[in-house]
Formats: sequence, C-alpha cells, structure tokens
Amino acid sequence: MTALFLYTDRDAAHPRTGIPPRRERATEAVTYSLGAGSGGWQPAHVNQMEGVFFMSAHNRFFASRWAMILTGGAIGALAALLVKWGNPGNMGLCMACFIRDISGALGLHRAASVQYIRPEVIGLVLGASAAAIGFKEFRARGGSAPLLRFLFGNLAIIGALVFLGCPWRAYLRLSGGDWNAIPGILGLAAGVFLGVLLLKAGFSLGRNQRGPAPIGFAFPALVILLLFLLVFAPMFGRDADGRLVGPIFFSENGPGAQHAPLLISLFIGLVIGFLAQRSRFCTIAGLRDLMLMGDTHFASGIVSLVGVAFLANLALGQFKPGFADQPIAHTDALWNFGGMVLAGLAFTLAGGCPGRQLILAGEGDGDAAMFVFGLLTGAAISHNFNLASTPAGPSPYGPAAVVGGLLVILVVGLAMRERLVVSTESMQVTQEVKA
Repeated sequence: MTALFLYTDRDAAHPRTGIPPRRERATEAVTYSLGAGSGGWQPAHVNQMEGVFFMSAHNRFFASRWAMILTGGAIGALAALLVKWGNPGNMGLCMACFIRDISGALGLHRAASVQYIRPEVIGLVLGASAAAIGFKEFRARGGSAPLLRFLFGNLAIIGALVFLGCPWRAYLRLSGGDWNAIPGILGLAAGVFLGVLLLKAGFSLGRNQRGPAPIGFAFPALVILLLFLLVFAPMFGRDADGRLVGPIFFSENGPGAQHAPLLISLFIGLVIGFLAQRSRFCTIAGLRDLMLMGDTHFASGIVSLVGVAFLANLALGQFKPGFADQPIAHTDALWNFGGMVLAGLAFTLAGGCPGRQLILAGEGDGDAAMFVFGLLTGAAISHNFNLASTPAGPSPYGPAAVVGGLLVILVVGLAMRERLVVSTESMQVTQEVKA
C-alpha cells in the first residue's frame, strides 16, 4: 500500500491517518509505503524525470507482492537447509529462540542447553544495515515510548517461550509437520486481533523522532561486537577448579550445541536481512493488515514461507507429521495457544515480529533496538524464573506469567489511546491522550 506525498519533512506520518507531521511547500517527492514497524510509513526513493516522478525498477519490484513472496520463500527454503546443516529441528530460523540462546551465551541466564551466539541474528541485522545504507534509507530515530517497548519485548518473549517459538518458527514448525504449531498460530492470530482492536480504539506509542547518528549506529555496532565474541570467545574468569570460564558460554549439548557452520549461518542471515529490509517482510503485518484493511500483501509472504518450507522439508526428508515427539515442542494445546496470544498482542502493539524488529534496529531505529533488548532480558527472566516451557510441557509458573502479561499489556494498551483531531485547512494533527 503506497501513497505519494509532496513535502519536505521525512519524519513518519501517523500510522492510522497517513498524514505527515508537517506539510510545507513541496520541494521533493517521497513515496511512503505502510510498513510493519515503529517507523510506520517507510520512504522509497523517487527519481525526477521532466517534472514527473517515477519509482526506480528496483524499488518497484521490492514494493510489489513478488518481493514479499520471494522473501518469504527464501526464509522457508533457507530455514530448512539450516536444519539440514545442523540447526535444531524445525528451528532453522527462530528469532525468539536465537535471542534466548544469545542471552544465555552472554551469561544472562544459566540454562546450559541454550547458550550460543547465533550468527543468523548477526547477519540479519548487518544485512539490513547494509541494505538501508546502500539505498539511503538508514535513518537514526527514536523516542517513541522506549520503556514501554522494552516492557513489550519482555512480555512477548515470555509468551513465545511458553509456546517455544516466534511467529517464524510457528510457521516453520507447521511446515515440518508439527501439528502442535496449529494452536500456537491460532493464538498468534487471536493476539494480533486483540492488538488490532486496540489500534482501532486509538492505541499509539507516539511518533519517533530523528536523532543523531550514534543512535542509529549503536545497535549494529553492538552486533559487530557480538560477532567478535562469537569468533574469539574470550575467557575472562576461572571457576573453582581453575578452569577458564566466561563471559561467553557455549552449550555442550541440547539445542544450543546444534548449529550450522558459522560462515553459512552468517551468510544466510545477511541474505535474509537484505531481502527483508527491502521488502519490509513481517509475519505480524501479514495478519494485522488482513484484519485491519483486508490487505493480503504481507500475508502473501507468510503463505510463501510455509509453502516453500514444506516442499523443502519434504525434499530433505525432514517432514514428520504428528503431535508427539516433535523437536523442541510440547503438546499442551491450551498454553501453546495462550503463549502466542500474549506474544502476538505484544508484537502487534510494538509494530512487528522479532525479525522485523531486528531489521528496523539495523536500519537505525532505536525504539526497535529497545524492543530487542527487552527480548534479550525477557529471555533471561523466562529461564531464571522458570517460566519457559520444555518438551515435557509448560513450566509450573509459565501459564501464570502469560495471564499476568496479558493483563499488563491490556491495561497499557487501554491507557495509551489517543484521539486525533485533524484540521484539513492546516493539515495538522493534534494528538490527545485519553484520560
């Protein structure tokens, strides 16, 4: 969905009205596409030719449905290959699980079986940064309720780890024959639906603002540091027996010890990061826009992901249908559903799934980076407080955390509603927070 605005200010318009913050004398043309993320309307470059503005062939393609299908298909195919090359079953790409593993590798939690710095996450961010810089879309910005975004990140991953997967993994589990993913996907849709109701009621975290360059480059720089820690694995301490330990920890068994070769994982992350940045791929947007506007643009990427991943799993002998004995999954349908309701609601209000948030952080969005930090610390909370599920089922405290998290988000969502007053003469938007 695109609209052409002639104005000088490139700050994001309000996502529900599409009206830019200021309309001044037209000096340039900028095409804005409604994307999934805290940045709202995303700029695409426009060339001037004899007074008429045309999108470049590259931007026309990546604004099309075919680009969304390509990105979804690439994620599905490459995720299946990553499993073949060593990643855990039905977990070729799972941003929630991978951030959980990174949290453990940094010592934020001590669940020994899930500690590894996942190169796919590093590649995803750096690929997005390279694409944004190369096509002049890198823009340092922030200031849109960062503390609430951090909280939403905490709660989102608590729900995801009760289900055992992010939206990407939910669809990948389905394409691998894990029918336990079905209640999870239904829960995800229910959470997005609740989010859409709040958006219609006026929920907003406020518009972000341009900031100095260090705000935009801080997160990619930290990701480069992660790559350094992965490659060199420095040991700064010793345990009681005198053996070198930490600060980086690596699993010796379990999901954290299962991974594809570093360079392959990093390269695949770079490719997907580039494609997802250019196409604005987001699984949450697929459901949100379908419910909010009846638009299937983003949803076509989800269909492509599931279809290609299914065919790839079938070709690689990785399709194993059933409920029992699925890799890193449990059979409790109620809390597979409930966990993803919480995750889906948090992702919707924050503006995108974990993959989309990483892409936004890579292109300079400090608010998305705060959400990712929320995911990182929320994963530590999940394991340190025994909230995360295991293949045996939900933990004793996970369901209570899901219910409590839903209550917190609903209270925040109702409190953060705005009333828009639009003056057509001055083209100004007045936002009033409802008491």
